Amino acid sequence: MRWFWLLWLAVAVLCGCRRESGAGPAPAAGAREPAQAVLLLTRHLHDNDLAAFARDAVPPALHRQLEAAWRRGQTRWPLDELPFDERLPRLLGALAEPEAEARLQRVFDRQFAGETTALKAAATTLGLFGAQYVRQGSDFSAGERAHYLQFVQALSRWGASAPLADPVRARAAIPLLAAAARATGLRSEADFARTGMDGSLRRLSGFLRTLKQVLAGYGLALNDSLAALQAEVVESRGTQAKVRMRYTLGGSPVEAVVEVERIGDRWYLSDYLRHARQAVAAR
Repeated sequence: MRWFWLLWLAVAVLCGCRRESGAGPAPAAGAREPAQAVLLLTRHLHDNDLAAFARDAVPPALHRQLEAAWRRGQTRWPLDELPFDERLPRLLGALAEPEAEARLQRVFDRQFAGETTALKAAATTLGLFGAQYVRQGSDFSAGERAHYLQFVQALSRWGASAPLADPVRARAAIPLLAAAARATGLRSEADFARTGMDGSLRRLSGFLRTLKQVLAGYGLALNDSLAALQAEVVESRGTQAKVRMRYTLGGSPVEAVVEVERIGDRWYLSDYLRHARQAVAAR
């Protein structure tokens, strides 16, 4: 199921890294208003600037700690926000192998070409698995859980109707993904550690740009979702606030309220801060 997992992984990374996103112009350096904490991260995702995303998601001191922890192999934040982030180095390595295009095309032709019913069932099953993971995950806040359940359901509906079994699309997508994976130079966990967080995220930005292109070919226009998302403050008390975000994923509406907080003169998503702090504290 590597091909199918790759498409789902792309969506999870791009619509997320804890998936707090927004639309409209972003502030030049950090978020000075509660809603901008959402809008700024979304702008970076829209622009495929993952290093900037990591920089503006946490205060500078915490960012430096995360960089050090990344090089130690202690965390892959923000990638380890995903339930199956450990697959990413293996997927990149497989795509970057010599003659990967021919091998993956043979796998697709043998297992998936024309298997519309089977892939529709797989999308439904993965949706159920994702929903169960969200419901049972002990590290999710109530806001995250409510958001991610909607997200998983929308993704499952898209996957059930997307032309994933189309061999013409696969023949176009596989060479693009293989070339993008080779361009990252990231083929193993050791490569990620040696390159560091900022360096790895910069390299991954090109790969994610290609993944967006591939997913658009399957009817999932992620940049459209990111550009159209609306964010508004619904509650603000001192250094704490709540922001409602609305967006559409694969034709399904999603609405969630996220908590943000001010540190110094900048605003950050509370769940992001919590997970980042947990990442550097882990041993």
